[in-house]
Amino acid sequence: MIKENLDPNWIGEVNEEEEIYRENVLDHFKNPRNFGRLDPHTFSHKEFNPVCGDRIEIFVHLNDGRVTEVKFTAKGCAISVAGASILTEKIKGMSIEELGNLKKEEVLEMIGVPLGIVRMKCGLLCLKTLMNGLKIFEKKHE
Repeated sequence: MIKENLDPNWIGEVNEEEEIYRENVLDHFKNPRNFGRLDPHTFSHKEFNPVCGDRIEIFVHLNDGRVTEVKFTAKGCAISVAGASILTEKIKGMSIEELGNLKKEEVLEMIGVPLGIVRMKCGLLCLKTLMNGLKIFEKKHE
């Protein structure tokens, strides 16, 4: 995992509530939950953000149509790594249908800090990776 310089101004000015979320993002970046590869897994998928070079791979294990285990690997900025960590915590126990209904607004709300357009792509890379992996899995099992 490549860690960027943790400049205190990396997301701009924040209020007290946003500061709590910012600390949460930094904690998920420094201590990512569910980090690593998962074998066996039901499906996996990787994506690359050409704008900044971030890479994420997500591994999902399903049992009876629910996420029983999930892991990810990542190389990238604090927002992309923290976003993947936060998302993998959220989706444990979800059904395939619930996964398919996840919206970008939910992920941005979980991250909890205002993001500019470039950083938004970093924060949503985890969701893009999950959704594309899920689509491929569903097509194979139609």
